[in-house]
Amino acid sequence: MKIGLHIANFTYPNGPAGLADDLTRVAVAAEDAGFARLSVMDHVWQISVLGPPENEMLEAYTTLGYLAARTSRVELLAWVTAVSYREPGMLAKLVSTLDVLSQGRAWLGIGAAWNGEEAAGLGLPFPGTAERFERLEETLQICLQMWSEDESPYRGKHYQLGRTLNVPQPLRRPPILIGGSGEKKTLRLVARYAQACNLFAGPDVERKLDILRGHCEAEGRDYDEIEKTVMIPLDAGESGEKIDGLLEQLRGLAALGVAEAHGWVPRVWETERLELLGREIIAPAAEF
Repeated sequence: MKIGLHIANFTYPNGPAGLADDLTRVAVAAEDAGFARLSVMDHVWQISVLGPPENEMLEAYTTLGYLAARTSRVELLAWVTAVSYREPGMLAKLVSTLDVLSQGRAWLGIGAAWNGEEAAGLGLPFPGTAERFERLEETLQICLQMWSEDESPYRGKHYQLGRTLNVPQPLRRPPILIGGSGEKKTLRLVARYAQACNLFAGPDVERKLDILRGHCEAEGRDYDEIEKTVMIPLDAGESGEKIDGLLEQLRGLAALGVAEAHGWVPRVWETERLELLGREIIAPAAEF
């Protein structure tokens, strides 16, 4: 099992003036500790479960470009891109650029978006749920077309592209991770388009994976081709007292076929927490 780091909080003791240096320390420590992936949220305001909207929040793809320059091995992605915040042709170009400049380390993490409050606040598009899912499928189709040799026009219900030229191409076709556990739409799109799914680490993981298996059968897709990931708090405690419980949880998820646990670390700017996870969690989890 692989472990990934989700940076969801940018309110650090050194404030905005120290944020670039703090992020560099976090990214380098995470890579040195053995984290497989490094992600940021695609939000423009902080989300309520982590803090008030007035807390610091950085734009996702600018931040990923910065992190690409500070690292050399860890994979990079937005966890997950809000489909309605960017036109799909530009999104494909953003991920392509990130891949080229990171030398082949970019993923496309994407979902149907959910934070209508921030979208309304900054005037970002946020259509109804059904339309956002239609746009998600068209965006996936456009990205895949732009990451191929096909430069022909794209004509969809919501998007029309005259020529899907994309130069330079990514060094590898960026793998696609679709976030969300919706049984009728999201997991069907995973089976049809994605290389990875993302679920929350709750009691229904096994049932959600069974539903995904059914969608794979309907789509003629090999279920084992899809990497199963979960979002989980990575909290080892103040002095490592939570390590055993976290390892047990990871072992149980691995038994269900989960290949990566991806999550946030409390007070991540204290990089000794990342070093502890590297020694006590990442190394043993690799054997699961």
